[in-house]
Amino acid sequence: MGPNKYVHLTFLVAGILAAYLLLLTGDWVWSYFAKPNEMILTGTAFLVAGAAALYAYRNERAFGLVTEVTRELQKVTWPSKKETYAATIVVLVTVIIASLILSVFDAIWSYLTNRFLG
Repeated sequence: MGPNKYVHLTFLVAGILAAYLLLLTGDWVWSYFAKPNEMILTGTAFLVAGAAALYAYRNERAFGLVTEVTRELQKVTWPSKKETYAATIVVLVTVIIASLILSVFDAIWSYLTNRFLG
């Protein structure tokens, strides 16, 4: 497949996703009028999505954009397991502290509201 395997894979996945969305949309629209014919609906969805994916694949601007995106994603440095674990602990502690602070404020406002209105 070569160095552009992720570019080719992107267009393939985009075509399959488009076919799936067209299939769901066609089924939804067609169900208002009659029971949808699954074979016609599936064939049409895959034909239209395949044609759109092929058109996008052969379009120089779209191909160039996807190529640039995949090259930039190859430059990304993903965090290690240790860094991910540490960041998760920080997030969990922050959420717990924030929920405690909000709970205290909620209890105070609830008390004051019941005191003055009740």
